[in-house]
Order: sequence, then C-alpha cells, then structure tokens
Amino acid sequence: MSEYQAADQGNAYPPRPEFEPVAGTDEQPQPPRHRRRARRPVALFAAVAIVAAAAGGGTAALLDSVTDAPATATASSGTSASTVSVGSTGTVSSVAAAVSPSVVEISTGSATGSGVILTSDGEILTNNHVVSGAGTVRVTFSDGSTATATVSDTDPDTDLALIKAEDVSGLTAATLGDSDSVAVGDQVVAIGSPEGLTGTVTSGIVSALHREVTVAREDGGGSQGQWPFEFGGGQYNGDLGSGSTTTYEAIQTDASLNPGNSGGALVNMRGEIIGVNSAMYSTGQDSGSAGLGFAIPVNTVKEFLAGAGSDAVSGDTA
Repeated sequence: MSEYQAADQGNAYPPRPEFEPVAGTDEQPQPPRHRRRARRPVALFAAVAIVAAAAGGGTAALLDSVTDAPATATASSGTSASTVSVGSTGTVSSVAAAVSPSVVEISTGSATGSGVILTSDGEILTNNHVVSGAGTVRVTFSDGSTATATVSDTDPDTDLALIKAEDVSGLTAATLGDSDSVAVGDQVVAIGSPEGLTGTVTSGIVSALHREVTVAREDGGGSQGQWPFEFGGGQYNGDLGSGSTTTYEAIQTDASLNPGNSGGALVNMRGEIIGVNSAMYSTGQDSGSAGLGFAIPVNTVKEFLAGAGSDAVSGDTA
C-alpha cells in the first residue's frame, strides 16, 4: 500500500505534495489512482473445482476438473471398462482415487503381493512369481472385503499370471494403456500393497525403457514379496537358485516400490495401466526402495491375456 493510500485511511503519513504542471502545458497532473485489489489466483478456483468434483462422485469428473479435455466413457484398447476419462491428464491424487479400487492385495499364506482387476466378475492380473506354487490365494479388495481366488493361467516366461476371484461381481476394472507410447520422463503412479499395506500409492517418473530383468521361471524362493532378480550383471534380493530363469524388457521407474508391490499397477496420468510392477532394487536385506524399480510393459501383458483367452481382451467383462 502506498503512503498516499494509507493517508486516505487516516494514518499519520505525510500529506500529499502539491503537483507542478507538466512542462510546456496547462495540464495539471493527477494524483495516483488507487489500485484495484487483484483477483484471486486461478489456482484457487481450480482447487475448488477439484473438491466439488470429488464431492459429486465420479472419477472422470475429478480428472476433467483439472483439464480442458472433454469427458468420455470410452475405454482405451485392452478393456471395455474405464476408471477415468481417457484423454485427460490428472493429478497424482485424482489418478490414485480413480485407479486404487482396481488394485488388490494377494496373499498366498507365505508371501504377499498385489494384483490388478481386469473384469467386473473377478479376473485379476499379477506376477507369476507371486502365485507360483500357491495352493490357496486370498484377495483383499480396496474396500476391505476379501475373496478366495484360483490360479487360472500363468506364463513363467513373462512372469505374468491370471487369477479368478470367486463369487464376486460389480468390481471396478482397470483400463489398459499403451506402453509403446511411454516416454522417459513421463510421470507415473505406482499402486500396490508393500509389506501388506493395502492401497499404498507412490509416484515418480519413467527412468528408462527396455531394461533387461532376469527372474526365476518358477518359485524363486522369495519371502514376503522379496523375490530375487538379476539386472545389469548384478543379482539382487537373494539367489535366483539353480532353476531355469527368464529375461524380459522392463520399464524402469523411480516410483518407490517395496516388497509386496509385485503384481501391482504402474499407471500413467490418464489413469491407464502401463505396466505391472515386478522387481525392485534394495540396498540391503531389510532395506526399502532405492528408487530403482521395474515393471512389465502393458503391451506384453496384452499378449499374455490374449493367449490366456482373458475376457479383458475379448470384450466380455461380465
């Protein structure tokens, strides 16, 4: 506030000076005008819009409130259900709210992992190493409800598996994206159950593409989600053992991954699954994430699902 504005309000500031005419004219200069109060920042209105969208329900509206993209109910290639407005770009919180209902915790009794719901009647995607050798699989959904599941198909070569939850309906199916369109530096969100903490959300970027990761084709002997793997000439999280192994090209991310994230979702900012989290580097036996995680690209997932005859790619989501 200037001294002249303050003086107008009765404060003890110096009186206004006399103004001399502008040289060569009879025009009298005018005293400074009061400035109008600045309008509130646009960001405030954006924040209000987000809250309003959340209160009104609907993840598409939530993401659309922070973009100019029109809402649409059309899912991207891979599933016929959409959890977000495809084509929009959301915040980490809006993506998490949209996709978390499609991510589950998987327990085999001896280990814990994560999974992604593909169909409303209970088809769930996870890593082969999460369910390999398991007799009984227990699934915990985002609302806390549980179900028993059976392993319906596995592919040790890509470290992927499909399980089917029993006696469920009306589940929120995830939307599969296109991993070929992923670029280094893209922002991503990881959702899973590290250490059994269901629905944990972390975020980061795509650090690299086409990283070769080697894992055991069958049960790698991991404990509580800490499965061994090889990368860049090094071996991490224990010994791969003497059994056969498989190598796949992975998406590298610095989103924090910890034991139990295996089988969970790596998501772009449109709420589409671009990868299945499958391995993470740890600096020690009991250490957490070092910001070096790997995910199986979703286009590899689509090939597996097509071979497995999954309803998620056939268009029948019950």
